[in-house]
Amino acid sequence: MVKIKMCGLKRECDIDYANEIMPDYIGFVFWRKSSRYVSSETAAELKKHLNPAITAVGVFVDEEPEYIAGLVNDGIIDMIQLHGCEDEDYINVLRGLTDAPIIKAFRVINDEDIAASKSCSADYIMFDSGCGSGKTFDHSLIESIERPYFLAGGLTPDNVRSVAQKFHPYAVDASSSLETDGLKDINKMREFSKALGR
Repeated sequence: MVKIKMCGLKRECDIDYANEIMPDYIGFVFWRKSSRYVSSETAAELKKHLNPAITAVGVFVDEEPEYIAGLVNDGIIDMIQLHGCEDEDYINVLRGLTDAPIIKAFRVINDEDIAASKSCSADYIMFDSGCGSGKTFDHSLIESIERPYFLAGGLTPDNVRSVAQKFHPYAVDASSSLETDGLKDINKMREFSKALGR
């Protein structure tokens, strides 16, 4: 069964929603330019309330590796998602600081983006249309991918089931489609999970 990641949680009630729905992963966004940004202090408090069966993923854009490793070592996040221009050298530096699993996101525009993902040494790759844009990309571009991947970008309660059945991603990731007026909506989160038979 496809795994579920719900990203951009920033309030204690968001954590309550997640604890009810039980996605496999939730995401804390540490990119300051995001409307879903949380500080390390806020994330630490939120993590205390998160069901330990749910994996907390930290989302970063070209952040200092030492800062990321510190969040892992402090138990604030369990997994790392890289959403910037991080290359193989960066990933190697990060691996020297922590053994937390790494997801490397690729913004998909054309075949070249897919080719770059195939040689990536991260534990998982993610295909997305952008940082929380809520837009889809041409999913036919990923039909040849054989390694486990997270699929994000424009997935909604209305389309996620059909997309998951056709492309069989390891996990699906949603953020903006789970919100009303920029805040997580428990009903939309429930609908998303229900669409995947959870």
